[in-house]
Amino acid sequence: MSIKLGIIMDPLPSINIKKDSSFAMMLAAQKSGWEIHTIYQSDLYTKNETPRASSRVTKVEDDADHWFDFSPEQDIDLSSLDVILMRKDPPFDIEYITSTYILQLAEQSGTLIVNKPASLRDNNEKMFITQFPQCCTPFLVSRNMKRLRGFVLERFQSEQQDVILKPLDGMGGTSIYRVNPQDPNLSVILETVSENGTRTVMAQQFIPEITKGDKRILLIDGEAVPYALARVPASGETRGNLAAGGTGVGVELSERDRWICQQVGPTLKQQGILFAGIDVIGDYLTEINITSPTCIRELDQIYSLDIAGDLMRCIEKHLS
Repeated sequence: MSIKLGIIMDPLPSINIKKDSSFAMMLAAQKSGWEIHTIYQSDLYTKNETPRASSRVTKVEDDADHWFDFSPEQDIDLSSLDVILMRKDPPFDIEYITSTYILQLAEQSGTLIVNKPASLRDNNEKMFITQFPQCCTPFLVSRNMKRLRGFVLERFQSEQQDVILKPLDGMGGTSIYRVNPQDPNLSVILETVSENGTRTVMAQQFIPEITKGDKRILLIDGEAVPYALARVPASGETRGNLAAGGTGVGVELSERDRWICQQVGPTLKQQGILFAGIDVIGDYLTEINITSPTCIRELDQIYSLDIAGDLMRCIEKHLS
């Protein structure tokens, strides 16, 4: 089957191919004989009702000194592509939302978009977990500083646990705070993270098992990869994110992990989210990443997997 694949991503010359999941997908698509079109967010546009973009047919090679070659740039109708991978990294801002509108026009013409544009818009990666309270530690979503302070006090009194505060649009562990009622900086932290009550914040009960790692579990069409990358925080750090200095360690999914995936997977499948990465700390779901999930290359290397290849095979089934 001859397939034309578009991939919307950050600039290809700037990526780290040893860790980049989008690059892993490009390698897998090329191995399958697909034609790859690299597209940047700024390339997207519509002319009348037609979704279009500047595109570069791309050849890739797993070589840190020379990992891609572009053909001359061309202007294409997005509906001429069989599938488009939306892999632009957050922030999930108005430009990202505008891109999903353009992609939805291509979807209406028959192009498969991974992940489905409407689902990207509807499911904030922090808020998505609120659909699965049975999988989560206690949480509160609010921008009211008095209410947030009350949640911090409640969790400390009832469970002797700290609270994690984080904005709904953060990524890579940015602007995440661990607090308790005895923290002399609690007021200024609440002011900062909520921007003086104008920005909605998620508060979650702190999970001590973070010392064993924040597990990234990848799901393809609702089915979990059997291994996860546990991102273990650096000494003295609360955040396990690799971008915040965490170390990735491969782990097999536990029975609880598999149960969480069984809770989340059908909703992902129903909403056309073919590739997702959920975050699990201890026994609890903490985030559902659907914009540009990572950790393919690390898991492939540790366990000799072919996660991107499995995703391409899944896409091919959806196209047939």
